[in-house]
Amino acid sequence: MMLSAVMEDYLKAIYTLQAEGDGGQRIRTSEIAEHVGVTSPTVTSMLDKLEERDLVDREKYKGVTLTTDGERVALEVIRHHRLLEAYLTEHLDYSWEEVHDEADRLEHHISEEFEARVAAALADPTVDPHGAPIPNADLEPPERRPATALSEFEEGSVVRVEEVSDHDPAVLEYLSEHGVDPGTELAIEEVAPFGMVTARAEGHDESVSLPEEVARHVRVTALAEAT
Repeated sequence: MMLSAVMEDYLKAIYTLQAEGDGGQRIRTSEIAEHVGVTSPTVTSMLDKLEERDLVDREKYKGVTLTTDGERVALEVIRHHRLLEAYLTEHLDYSWEEVHDEADRLEHHISEEFEARVAAALADPTVDPHGAPIPNADLEPPERRPATALSEFEEGSVVRVEEVSDHDPAVLEYLSEHGVDPGTELAIEEVAPFGMVTARAEGHDESVSLPEEVARHVRVTALAEAT
């Protein structure tokens, strides 16, 4: 089945939005439009094409889910994307805020042979530089490690960063400057009434303050509860 890069992008977007929820919910047209950065009528037109190819299942007024074929396409593109991010970071000295856009440009165009060689060169990694799980070569849905948004924790908690959203390079650069990377321990020093979270990374003297919108996209696990 020959699909355009744009079609693959939509399938990846739907998969990503489902993964951010409970994994099985229907995704509304407006959510896809916001994620992709287009208008709702544009999304509706594309969903018509994807439905014709049995890649999505639509229910009027409730949204869409991926079919088995649609999910497999999405997982393949995501595997390409995350392997490329890992390769660019590890072997070509890209910073983690640079790799998302570069991988977006390349993910639709690499062969399965190239994918296999990249995976072998990286010793088959299970996560990308941002902590996101990489689907395996059989394109099985990856298990997302149990984690909670940083914004859900209270002052005094100590947490470990598991995954960071890669959609905003400026935010990634800011987080990196303050040591907020996957695997880092954070001590939450203050949670302001308006949602600002101030935390300090282990080994860093300076704290970092994150708006709630950013803190929601830093997924962590608890190491110690607030006292």
